[in-house]
Amino acid sequence: MDFKITRIYSDTRGETHFEDLNIPLNNKGDIGFLSEAQKANSIIFRKVTETYDYNFHVSPSRQYVILLDGIIEVETSLGDKRIFQSGEILLLDDTTGKGHKTKNIQTQVRSSLFIEL
Repeated sequence: MDFKITRIYSDTRGETHFEDLNIPLNNKGDIGFLSEAQKANSIIFRKVTETYDYNFHVSPSRQYVILLDGIIEVETSLGDKRIFQSGEILLLDDTTGKGHKTKNIQTQVRSSLFIEL
């Protein structure tokens, strides 16, 4: 069993890409399936306005973003676009390069959780 996440990263030319990752889970019996522990530096809670549409930017740090509600579209520097919904997890690993764009697809305040690595 795996936990699926999407990584957004920059290549050596600064172009941003999507990568589908599977985090392996280990059967721990009654408590369920768990991944190996990962170290985290901090947690940030965030809400954005209904009209959130943030032009190209890099991530300020390597971090997981957990979408708590809403739907977003993320666009890479190469023009590739993906839609992400509540409950999905992104690993933002594009701390250099041309970055990515993010915008709300639904007109609602959206909540997310950042876990800085």
